[in-house]
Amino acid sequence: MTKTSELTIDSRSSESAVAKDRAGKYLTFRLDNEEYGLEILKVREIIGLMNITSVPKTPEYVRGIINLRGSVIPVLELKKKFDMGETENTEETCVIVVEVALDNKKVMMGIIVDAVSEVLDISEDEIEDAPAFGTHVNTRFILGIGKVRDEVKILLDIDEVLTAIDIAMLEELGKK
Repeated sequence: MTKTSELTIDSRSSESAVAKDRAGKYLTFRLDNEEYGLEILKVREIIGLMNITSVPKTPEYVRGIINLRGSVIPVLELKKKFDMGETENTEETCVIVVEVALDNKKVMMGIIVDAVSEVLDISEDEIEDAPAFGTHVNTRFILGIGKVRDEVKILLDIDEVLTAIDIAMLEELGKK
């Protein structure tokens, strides 16, 4: 009996530590009618849509590369990566330049979104774990679900959105 209660206490305290790690500032943005958020510390800048050079033999979700102040940065369409269709270019469409981790290295890349919304400070009690959809649905890229002002924001772990293979391929594009 005692061992069971100790395990319960330990799992609760570890869940609480994870929730505290997720609390913080998030840049929120829109894909179709859904709101998403990225940890603000992963965001380097937000730029308007610019000329993107396509690169042959890349996955469908890779729009191409841009030259950002002398640095070549790969750009991908998050909607295509999530199988949500193509991003329509509008005045609100923009590129969020993020820093992702690859083998203890930081890699810059751009993600195209329909529109940037706002920066929100989301507390630990406003974040829930992603719901379980069964064994065939991978939700590792969802950091949590933010509940802010009666709205739901899907908080993304940008390091998990792309696989290590995706990031390595995109990093190679940036070097060319």
